[in-house]
Amino acid sequence: MGQTIELHAADGHRFAAYRAGPENALAGLVVVQEIFGVNSHIRNVADRFAALGYAVIAPALFDRTERGVELGYLAEDVQRGVAVRGKITNEQALLDIAAAAAELQTAKKFIVGYCWGGSLAWIAATQTKIFNAASGWYGSQVVQTKDAAPHCPVQLHFGEKDQSIPLSDVAAIHKAQPGVDIYTYPAGHGFGCDERTSYDSESASLAQCRTVAFFVKHQAD
Repeated sequence: MGQTIELHAADGHRFAAYRAGPENALAGLVVVQEIFGVNSHIRNVADRFAALGYAVIAPALFDRTERGVELGYLAEDVQRGVAVRGKITNEQALLDIAAAAAELQTAKKFIVGYCWGGSLAWIAATQTKIFNAASGWYGSQVVQTKDAAPHCPVQLHFGEKDQSIPLSDVAAIHKAQPGVDIYTYPAGHGFGCDERTSYDSESASLAQCRTVAFFVKHQAD
């Protein structure tokens, strides 16, 4: 089990973050939330990576507008999550992600994100030089900056039945980024979250195995 800590972004913003894992870890990982806050699912994700030996920090990006937001997955939660996320710019989110990464005193630093966080993992890989590798799960904004050059190895995961990310977008990303590992799964949006009705255990397990193997590979680089 982890603990909640407070971090300071470069612009002076103070925010909460969930930290888990050994202090003397060889690699650190920033876990970036969906549009539902650092809720039980994101904490569980962080704990699972921590059990593998990573020092993990999941920054509470929603603290930019409202502290302590933890949502579920009902329709009203989706509406509220979209509303809160709409008040936060990608630039602000990157400041918080950078602060989380700076807190990780490790030689190698990775980032993994889901939904909104999947997009932010891609944006962090293309707009910063903080991370040694990035894994983004079902990020709908990736296609908007598909031509940007990543500064680290990137792996992307998409659901073939995702109503918010058409396969034409995935194809466009693949065409623009032939060097990026892109995987698709017979699942919908949010297939990696075991608290959502869209959860697909086989797809989630395979994507997780690929993500961990990807980080292990680039930890050895």
